[in-house]
Amino acid sequence: MLGRDVILASLVAHGTEFVFGNPGTTESPLVDNLSAYPSLSYILSLHEGVSIGAASYYAQASGRTGIVNLHVAPGLGNAIGMLYSALKANSPMIVTAGQQDTRLRLRAPLLGHDLVGMAAPVVKWSVQVEHADERADIMRRAFKIANDPPAGPVFVALPINVMEQETAIGTAPSGELFRSPGADAQAIELLAERILSANAPVIVIGDDVARARAGGAVTALAEAIGAPIWAELIHQHFGIANDHPHLRGDISYDSARIAAGFGDADLVLMIGGPFFEEVWFSEGSPFPPGATILQIEESPERLARNYALTAGVVGGMLPTLTSLVEAVQERRSDAVRRAAQERCRRLGELKQAATEVRQARLDKVRGVRPMPMALVMATLADAVPSNVVIVEEAITGSPDLTEMFKFSGPGDYFCGRGGGIGQGLPGALGVQLAIPDRPVVCISGDGSAMYSITALWTAAHHKLPITFITLSNREYRILKQNIDLYRGRFEIESDRAYAHLDLHQPHLGFVEMAAGMGIVGRQVSEPEELVEALGEALASGEPRLIDVLIEGKT
Repeated sequence: MLGRDVILASLVAHGTEFVFGNPGTTESPLVDNLSAYPSLSYILSLHEGVSIGAASYYAQASGRTGIVNLHVAPGLGNAIGMLYSALKANSPMIVTAGQQDTRLRLRAPLLGHDLVGMAAPVVKWSVQVEHADERADIMRRAFKIANDPPAGPVFVALPINVMEQETAIGTAPSGELFRSPGADAQAIELLAERILSANAPVIVIGDDVARARAGGAVTALAEAIGAPIWAELIHQHFGIANDHPHLRGDISYDSARIAAGFGDADLVLMIGGPFFEEVWFSEGSPFPPGATILQIEESPERLARNYALTAGVVGGMLPTLTSLVEAVQERRSDAVRRAAQERCRRLGELKQAATEVRQARLDKVRGVRPMPMALVMATLADAVPSNVVIVEEAITGSPDLTEMFKFSGPGDYFCGRGGGIGQGLPGALGVQLAIPDRPVVCISGDGSAMYSITALWTAAHHKLPITFITLSNREYRILKQNIDLYRGRFEIESDRAYAHLDLHQPHLGFVEMAAGMGIVGRQVSEPEELVEALGEALASGEPRLIDVLIEGKT
């Protein structure tokens, strides 16, 4: 058996459906022999970052390992930024790249470089296959490491000559690996005792709650103890329904504001995340003084990593939370139950008040043109079908989007992690491939879309019926907002204009760009036009683009 056959057979043995990639010369052994493995479909991209982004979201949406094939050093270099985002998203992926013939190693060949060293900072494991006999074990280990909590990408370099070497060692599947053990019973008792002694508990959830489908257990716990639920500042999924009365929104971007959001909480329970991913530095702790700090994670790596805990436990997310809910419900006194019910009532009132404020704000801007973000999101939320999947990279529009749309939980909504832009359009490719029986709508800012605009070509080439919506305010609005924050934080008095943050002169022609890549597009500026264009796009059964002119920041 040749080394290349071991690689391809390993993918088949591990249930791979799609290989995302942008090939080059050193990838010839893989691409040229894919036809011998008809269960593998190659998803061609015009830029390596698009391949990584699509595979990352595919992994998140399907629960399978995303597979990517890149082109040697320049291709891997092009992909590094998106690979960082995949690492932050904990996407289980195996990223391969062809490598030059190892017999040229000392001659500084064209395209040759230390691929393992390039990839190492943004993956869980980086390795080069040095002999065909290693291939089976390296691929088995790569699948294991990529999926061990916290999940993430692995990189494997594939020298072209090693791909053509003979080996007697065939593929070695990983087998069924069960990674969700129950937590220690004594630990559950301790957490339950601490939680029941709190007068003002707070819960913070990360994306692991969604990935484990543990949202029901989280809401049951929150309702049993009367706790508000906060989500990470940037989250890829909704772990629970976004209209649940206990969900207060996203935590803030610095420790002082996080603590302010927690208010007078005397207990903070953190569940399934890298808590906390701050944007700006501020003095002090994100926790209220004297609060009990608890944490539940699926890996020791995250437990107590950033902050000292009162208590923490490692265990499978769903079984651990299920056991904790049972322990809390069994041990609640009547007094604790009544206090929790009162807190639940107040949380319901806060949710209703927030809904009324949102509606009043929307009513005030219905006649404003260009359309404000809130009006665009409300219009879209009313017009999309109930089974829609939203892939979002609206950034400054994200608060309005997540307030206006209704998401029942995991699988309805996908967003990027890590803070790098350009993830939305490629991500929609992966989500549509993972969930082909539901309509996918990708909502992206115009600046973000330009980072990965060639994703439109891939959608057209593979006939993926995605509706791409670009929000054109013709500026990097998030950066303008951050400059305001920067000036305020460092007490910089300035009346200067925002330098280099406008996207006009010339304007970006998204309809024209879409047409050049085989996609029908339409520009709209009124709510009625937006509804009509959306209906046409979804009914077409093909990829479409809608460019929405929206209000900018002066």
